[in-house]
Amino acid sequence: MHSLHFKIKNMSKKKIVVIDGCRTPFLRSGTDYMDLMSYQLGQFAIKGLLTKTGIDPKDVGQVIMGNVISNVKTSNVARESALTAGVPNTTPCHTVAMACISANRAISTAYAEMLNGQYDVAIAGGVENTSDTPIGFRRAMRKKLFKAQKLKGLGDTLKFIFSLSYKDFIPEAPKVAEYTTNRVMGQDCDIMAASFNIAREEQDKFAVRSHQLAAKAWEDGHLEKEVCEVSLPPKFKSIKMDNGVRGDSKMEKVSKLRPAFDKKFGTLTAANSSFLTDGAAATLLMTEEKAKELGLTPKAEIIDYIFTGQDLMDELLLGPAYAISDLLKRNNLELDQIDVLEIHEAFAGQVLANIAAMESDEFSRKNFGREKAVGKVNFDKLNLWGGSLSIGHPFGATGSRLVTTASNRLIAENGQYAILAACAAGAHGHAMLLKKY
Repeated sequence: MHSLHFKIKNMSKKKIVVIDGCRTPFLRSGTDYMDLMSYQLGQFAIKGLLTKTGIDPKDVGQVIMGNVISNVKTSNVARESALTAGVPNTTPCHTVAMACISANRAISTAYAEMLNGQYDVAIAGGVENTSDTPIGFRRAMRKKLFKAQKLKGLGDTLKFIFSLSYKDFIPEAPKVAEYTTNRVMGQDCDIMAASFNIAREEQDKFAVRSHQLAAKAWEDGHLEKEVCEVSLPPKFKSIKMDNGVRGDSKMEKVSKLRPAFDKKFGTLTAANSSFLTDGAAATLLMTEEKAKELGLTPKAEIIDYIFTGQDLMDELLLGPAYAISDLLKRNNLELDQIDVLEIHEAFAGQVLANIAAMESDEFSRKNFGREKAVGKVNFDKLNLWGGSLSIGHPFGATGSRLVTTASNRLIAENGQYAILAACAAGAHGHAMLLKKY
């Protein structure tokens, strides 16, 4: 395992702060965002953030958005999202891709560039509209269509038409699988959950917990403060809430579901796995000096962050454990000093396996280079406003949601330090350390 970090020893001790975040309601794929393009969701999030904070769009020095499933028409989706949200065309924008930690990469990039003095204000986040996934033809048909660009005259056209067969029109269905191993992520998580002896019942309980906590966070008004209303033309239907949260989730119901990946021995089901989600999120970052100049009160300061890489065969989803361990070591902190913990919930089994890894003396010695376990995870600090299992997981946007929620929880719970962490395809991991401002 190798880790990559970017921590600048800045003589001026410049601080990069989180002002606020805003996201669209996260919706199950194939529901109300079905007819939108990704950039339109990004537009809603950025425009909502500008309205919420009152910042002048001209002050934004850079817009960086994460995105995984790219539409060829808007390959730099950050640009179209920003322009249609009212950010001037003089503000450069770029899009990054790092699977489920794409928004984390966007935010980290903005942080590093601001520390380096490139600009003072940035909007960073991400967007995903799996409902707008491009579905293409198979290679044989693509080759025919490519050559068809050079057709001349009726004879060539007829020859092309008669060369087509019904098989050419069968679409190539997208597969959410690891390219190197050809395994879907659920298969990897089934294997990992088994290796850490994470029982089906534990996973179901964690999933039910996520839904119940998210429902309570909506009732208590916490999540409402993070979400901007989306109004969809032509009838301008108002969407104000996530539609995947099931506050009435019960063990009796979820325990009856059949395994979703390994049909015979698997413990992962539709209930304890995150669902395909559409949505966008954006975070406003700036230097402390700029925040003071504009009269804005930051919520948190970004202290440090880390990205890791693990073994694709055995550790695809163990990134959070590696990243949290390294982040704590580098900042001379212990796990029990962290007041707010937000771990992306790709699967209940994935979160629980990462926790088991951090709580194991043997695993920590062998893999983290520690004398003993990273520490025991206090569930009274973990994902208290729900997580990806209930709120949803738009691949490119989740990292921004985690930063916003962690910052808001620090204030609501009067904590000092927060860590947010996530796994990603490619056996990558990420963790970020925040401090209440």
